[in-house]
Formats: sequence, C-alpha cells, structure tokens
Amino acid sequence: MKGGMLMKRLGWLFLAVACAAAPAAAGDFDGSKKLICAPVLAMDCAVGSECLSGTPDDMGAPAFIRIDFEKKEVMGTTRTSPVLHMEKSPEQVLLLGVEVGLGWTIAINSESGRMHGTLAGRDGAFVLIGSCTPL
Repeated sequence: MKGGMLMKRLGWLFLAVACAAAPAAAGDFDGSKKLICAPVLAMDCAVGSECLSGTPDDMGAPAFIRIDFEKKEVMGTTRTSPVLHMEKSPEQVLLLGVEVGLGWTIAINSESGRMHGTLAGRDGAFVLIGSCTPL
C-alpha cells in the first residue's frame, strides 16, 4: 500500500474514532438538529459478483454528508438530494429519497449517531457506513 493511501486510511480511522468517542447529548440524533456524517467504509455490490469494499474515497463517495432535517435535504460535495420520506422512532431516524435514478436510504441510530446508507438500483447496491455528529 502506498504511503499516501495508508495516511488517508489512518486519517479516516482517526476521524471515525474521534466521532465515536465524542459525547452525545440526548436529542442529538433524533432528527431535530443538523448533522454532518463521515462515511468510513464503502461497499459496491453488483449483480453476479462479490461486493468490493474500501474507503468512500476509493469508491467515489463524498467524505462528508450533511443532513438538514428542517429543509429535508441531504447534501454531499456535489449534489443536494431532497428527503422524500422521513420516519422517526426511538431507535433510529430513517431517510428515503431518489437521486440519479437510484433509491437511497440513510438510517441513523438515535442514540449513537452511527449511520448506514444505501444507494440501490436494478444492477446493484452501494453501502456506506459511518458516524454522524451535530453541526
């Protein structure tokens, strides 16, 4: 592994640990505050082949995803996608939308801020795993 790639991965690991270690106040992840989420693992699964996993950067995913619950928007580095449906429960906030012909979901653990996101279409799916923190 090249030195630059190793440093990038170590940087992601540090960010994930820092986000996970930050204390969360009650209500930080219940859909009432704007969030910034950092994906740390990405998987690309195509029909008829095994899933590939790597960093979000390796897979072309944004380094950060901002979520504005009030405006019902999810923002990456180049696109803003409207949230078409939002469902809140004591355990999670679930967001659903459509972008570039793909359906997407983001599930945020209401207690820890852990995030799991998917982008799915007829030929496969893309998965992002990471953590969120209030803006």
